[in-house]
Amino acid sequence: MSTTIALPRTTIRQNPKSQVTSTVMPAGKIEEPLRHWNDWPNTYAFETEDEQRTPVDLNVTGEIPNYAAGTLYRTGPGTFKVATDDGKGFAASHWFDGFTQVHRFQILPSTDSSVSTRVYYNSRRTTDGLLEKVRKSGRLEGMTFGQKRDPCESFFKKVTSTFKLMLNGSERDEVPDTANVGVTLSVNMPGLPPLSSLGNNNIETMTLTNKTDAAIYQRLDPETLEPIGLAKQTVLHPDLKGPMSAAHAKTCPTTGDVFNFNLEMAKDITYRVFGVSASSQKTTILATITDAPAAYLHSLFLTKNYVILCIWGSHFAYHGLSLVYEKNILESIAPLNPAKPVKWYVIDRTPAKRGVLAMYHTPAFYCFHTINAYEEPSSTVPGEIDIIADLCGYDDLSLIHRFYYENLMSSAPGALKYTDGKGEKSRSWLGRYRLPGVPKTADGKKRKVRTAIQVFAAPRAESLELPTMNPTYVTKAHRYVYGVTDRGSSTFFDGLGKFDCKTQSTIFWQQHAQTAGEPIFVRNPQGTDEDDGVLLSAVLDGYKGKSYLLCLNAKDMTELGRAHMNTVIGFGFHGTHVPSHGVGKSRALDF
Repeated sequence: MSTTIALPRTTIRQNPKSQVTSTVMPAGKIEEPLRHWNDWPNTYAFETEDEQRTPVDLNVTGEIPNYAAGTLYRTGPGTFKVATDDGKGFAASHWFDGFTQVHRFQILPSTDSSVSTRVYYNSRRTTDGLLEKVRKSGRLEGMTFGQKRDPCESFFKKVTSTFKLMLNGSERDEVPDTANVGVTLSVNMPGLPPLSSLGNNNIETMTLTNKTDAAIYQRLDPETLEPIGLAKQTVLHPDLKGPMSAAHAKTCPTTGDVFNFNLEMAKDITYRVFGVSASSQKTTILATITDAPAAYLHSLFLTKNYVILCIWGSHFAYHGLSLVYEKNILESIAPLNPAKPVKWYVIDRTPAKRGVLAMYHTPAFYCFHTINAYEEPSSTVPGEIDIIADLCGYDDLSLIHRFYYENLMSSAPGALKYTDGKGEKSRSWLGRYRLPGVPKTADGKKRKVRTAIQVFAAPRAESLELPTMNPTYVTKAHRYVYGVTDRGSSTFFDGLGKFDCKTQSTIFWQQHAQTAGEPIFVRNPQGTDEDDGVLLSAVLDGYKGKSYLLCLNAKDMTELGRAHMNTVIGFGFHGTHVPSHGVGKSRALDF
């Protein structure tokens, strides 16, 4: 059962999916009207070049509660086009290769009941050096996620440049704005060198770090958003020398320790799962795994006592050598093989450091985003515990192939054809798995293969992507998950949803031509319920060609207020909220 929430002042217009209608763009945006699939314009937020380096005061209508005060950061692609010196121009092919821009909303509480909460906004491109290189060369060099390459490029050139990347960890100069790093953001990430070592002598009340699926970090000024440094994962530990890692590290909500993996693809495939202590700033290798295939893994799981590395069906072809030839991640991934099970490795993260305690198998699936995991007394093995793990799953790899700009932009010629035929497999199902009877000691050299159980897989019509939750419940039993929806009304995402894990039903917020980004949960510190708080989401008004910060009641998904902008925010990936009452010691979690 699902419920859709729409404000009384809004009329939801559902045109036939196969119909392309004309929509007149705002003055100054384009010279002629464009045609948009289902009269749901979203092109502006893919092509935007708007940048606001000086904070501006936004007009707030409705109400944003005082407890939401703090700073909301967002990261992800801004524009994907570059005017080049040769006059031909350059355009990235895949959404994941758009040029990163970071956004900052500073939310100030009201001190007078007659005055609303104030919201200030600034943004900055963090790839100016890279854009200059593309302007001069007309090319995006190095490893990308899905850039379509010149078929005439020689195999020798591909091999030499890619081996350089895989051996050195980065082809980029050591100049902060020459790296396209911008999938997730970490606040006060432990283990990295102090900013003073980078020439920034500001008082370090807070640090901000841009991350991606490569083993590289981009350091940012938390106020101006200026890139101020790059760091490879080897600064955490010399053994973390592989080129790949998860953009979604996991933060322990109690200690602030951060957990991730590093994937090395040399003679042997090696995953090193590690933890970085927030108190000592030291990094410990928790487990080394050599019996798993090389795979593209965007996230992992964390519980109170365990890290769970799940090797789902996004294996790199030819033992990872496909990266050498393809020079992009997407084309290097072999089609999902239903006969190859997913491997779940349960790794001890306690001071006992017992390594890999167990391995579980499940039937094949693909996943971008894990949601949460927690422990409970075992339902089958007395005295032991089970792990419950929630994720957004897929039956194959259709989703990542969907995210080419030509498929996503409402005005793109190929959008109609692709959207009408994309099918259900490019939409997620929200699933829960149980890993029963985690042993207290490791199996030894020969691991026993255990079987994990799928508890439920919610219908795609009720499921979400870019999942978030009340961060207080990370590593604990949770009931509610929030995210963006894809119910076929747009070429891209088309709303927000609140999924109830108990009833497996969803409440939706949707307004026609309003494209919302990842919702960030901000809890009410006076509340007692899991869903007592608000959601903050950057939304494009497709008709006005401008963005706004939306504030929803997290209980019933009704609108509370908006902070209106005169510019467009690009459709980004992820963000984080830093409460104003805890900036210096904030644990704005990676989860």
